[in-house]
This record gives sequence, C-alpha cells and structure tokens, in this order.
Amino acid sequence: MKNFEIFDAELGRSIGVLLYYEGKSEFIIELQKDLDEWTAPLLLTGFVKKGVFTIPRDISFLWVKERVIPSGRQNIGAILDTHKLKRYDEMKFLEISKGKCSQDHLFIKEIPHLPDYVIERQMRNLLDVSLLDDHMLLCFFADETVKKVDLAKLIDQDGVDKVIRNEALYQSGKIGIGGYAVTFNDSIDIPAWRLYEAGEGIPLSMRDFKKFIKNNVLSTGESCELLECSRQNIAYIVRKEQLEPLKFYEKGNLYLRGEVEKIRW
Repeated sequence: MKNFEIFDAELGRSIGVLLYYEGKSEFIIELQKDLDEWTAPLLLTGFVKKGVFTIPRDISFLWVKERVIPSGRQNIGAILDTHKLKRYDEMKFLEISKGKCSQDHLFIKEIPHLPDYVIERQMRNLLDVSLLDDHMLLCFFADETVKKVDLAKLIDQDGVDKVIRNEALYQSGKIGIGGYAVTFNDSIDIPAWRLYEAGEGIPLSMRDFKKFIKNNVLSTGESCELLECSRQNIAYIVRKEQLEPLKFYEKGNLYLRGEVEKIRW
C-alpha cells in the first residue's frame, strides 16, 4: 500500500490522505474532519456536507481519474512510450503529475506513515465479516469490537435492497479493501463506519472467536481420534444425519467438537 498526503497549495495545508492498495489497484481518500463545502475538493463536497470524511473507493477512484490523462486519449500509446510504461496505470500517471490538475490547487506527496487521525478512523474498519441467516452480518472491527448488523436497518444505503432481495448476491458478501466496507459482488459496498454505527455490540472479541475455532473445530482425523473410529464410520454417521459438517472438503470435513462429543453420549 502507498500513502499520499493531499495538499492544497492555495490554502497552504493538508486536506487529507490518498491510500492506494496496489494489489487491487484501488483507492480510498481520508479527508481532514475540519473541512467544509468551501475547502473540500469539489467532487467530495456532497460527502463533507453529510459529515462523511472517509470517501468510498468508487468516488475516490473518480477523483483520481479526474487528475490523470484519460485512457481513451487518441495518442495514449505515444504517451505510454514516452514514460516507458507497458500499460495504462492511473497511479503511475498520478505520481508523474504529482496529482496536479488545472481545475484546482491540489497536489499529492508520498508519505511513509499515515497521520494519527487516519489510524484512529481505521480502528473502526473491519477485520472480518461472517454472513448469518436472515441477512444479519457478524462484524469484527479493528478496535476488537464485535457487532451484529441487521441489513434491513441499512435499507437506505444504495444497493442494500437488492442484496436483501437476492440471496446469491447476499452470499457473495466479503470484506472490502482495507476493511473499509463489506462488498457484495464487488460492486455494492456498505461502509464499515455505517456497520459500526448500526450494529448491536456483542461481548466477544476476535481473540475469543479465534480461540473458539482453535479449540472447538475438528478435522475428520481429529473427530476419528475423539470417537476412536474410522473415517468410514464418520461418513456413515454423517449420512445418517447424526453429525452435520461445518464445511465439506475432498480430503475431510470440519465439525464442531460439541456435536462430535454428543455421538459418544
């Protein structure tokens, strides 16, 4: 990941940070919280008016695209050759121009570390998410908070109604870049800060959850040892629906220790 301070030469100050995730070629902008509609970049004023200073990846990308040579430019091949680039890359062009644009006084400068205000906000980013029944999300946040979120409470968020109506779309949910969102089909994002605000706290930490997994999830081999039986016996018990695998694998399944223990009762 690369980090860039966004400076406003006219105001003589930093207005935020641009985060670039190289593996995904995606961007996130974190704005300073004291900005208003007059000092924020024009494209981002709508968010600032609403008190939102963490800009979604799609809008952050639009901000970058506004500041670089468009990929459809007629002589783009010659431009790539001039800069010794094998392919079009927004980040490369942004670095070459230092993010400068004729429409404003902004420019970027790479920084080795994130400012404290960004680090503080990222404590409410997601570490992981689990999709539960009835469109409930179990969210693990960087500050060790765990919350259960009912998507129905976020129906005003763009795309959430589609997620609720389409089970396949819901099941595509996963953590987004940097833990900044839960993304469905990599196209509908629900910001982590919204999930944090809407969720109901659960007295559980990621450490507790990992400890539970470590101590209570058994492989087929471990289940065989516990029951003192063969893999064929386990397969028979599963076929009889006396034991339900957590997850199926070609070379063996995963089971809950408590449910395996019940077989011995």
